[in-house]
Amino acid sequence: MSTAARRARERAQRHQLIITAARELAETEGWEAVTTRRLAERVEYSQPVLYSHFGGKDGIVRAVALEGFTELTAALRRARESVQEHGPEDGTGRTLRAVGMAYWDFAARHPALYQAMFVLPTDLKFAHEETPQALRDAFGEFVAAFDPADPERLAMAEVSWASLHGLTTLGMSGRVPTATQTERIELLVTLLVGGG
Repeated sequence: MSTAARRARERAQRHQLIITAARELAETEGWEAVTTRRLAERVEYSQPVLYSHFGGKDGIVRAVALEGFTELTAALRRARESVQEHGPEDGTGRTLRAVGMAYWDFAARHPALYQAMFVLPTDLKFAHEETPQALRDAFGEFVAAFDPADPERLAMAEVSWASLHGLTTLGMSGRVPTATQTERIELLVTLLVGGG
């Protein structure tokens, strides 16, 4: 292995180590605890090394969010495909219900990650020419939950995601009880596509 290839590999490993440490710290102590000083101590690298990778905490949050979107996409895809593999007779309602429950489950299992993805300020933009592929892929899973022949497919995907995000944010902040979140998702699916 060449010196350049070894250095690139080591840099990628350091990059991932910092992201993983930030996620762990955020999940256990909250994002307020994630500082470059604490991360530098945790990963045993200097603060300038962290800055060379991310430019500061905002860059770290952005990297964590992108990783989160990749993981969210995988969770939504598994849920969608597990229903759709049984055939179209199972309907959009069942698919959207599975995607909605997977979305809620993901956020409930990873609250700090969800915050990085949707609550904390980042430069990540949806529906923009600069939208990273990880965000496009996550939205694509909502689009894929609807009938490809439906002319309102994109709008329905946007409304379903926005509604699920609202329900999730309200649930995670304690403004609505999480014990009845399944019923809310069921109601949302019924309102959007009927019971099918």
